[in-house]
Amino acid sequence: MSTTLNIEGISGGHCKRTVAEATEDVPGVTTVSVDRSAGTAAIDGDADVAVLVAAVEDAGYEAFA
Repeated sequence: MSTTLNIEGISGGHCKRTVAEATEDVPGVTTVSVDRSAGTAAIDGDADVAVLVAAVEDAGYEAFA
């Protein structure tokens, strides 16, 4: 399953890494690709969308699917 999250506040490389690390730690995630210019994260695996959103928000960004 693939999920794309829209994320507000990604402005640089540090933000991109922070979002990637936060979502990679969620059980069931196999790959993460963060597009800083589009403000999205494409996430593959079987993780629950609500858990992914919560992980991004815990990292300090606003996220929605």
